[in-house]
Amino acid sequence: MRQIVAAFAAGFVLAVTPASAEPADREAELARALEGRVAGPPIDCVDLRRIRSSRMIPDTAILYDAGHTIYVNRPRAGADSLNHWDTIVTRTPTGRLCSIDSVTLVDLPSNSMTGVVLLGEFVPYRRVD
Repeated sequence: MRQIVAAFAAGFVLAVTPASAEPADREAELARALEGRVAGPPIDCVDLRRIRSSRMIPDTAILYDAGHTIYVNRPRAGADSLNHWDTIVTRTPTGRLCSIDSVTLVDLPSNSMTGVVLLGEFVPYRRVD
């Protein structure tokens, strides 16, 4: 019985330990994505026609790639829903995505909504010449 309890405890410690290291890993992933770029002043809106692609850093941020500029959005709420497997669904009648907007996260294989994210300000990162 003691062996079972010890094995369970060891498994629990192993399961919990990586989670505590993840926030630093996510910040490191964000830093790698922005390497060679400098932050500009935050802005409230981005023009979606200029966005080439987007990607999520789990539990941290959404990166919107506009070529020479990457806009980083750290959500006001719902960042814990961000993961690499979901797809961002944006609905906006203006063609602009703003800090007062929300985006929906969808799991495409099941076509189910997995979360809602309330966006924050967009911080532009531009390459240093």
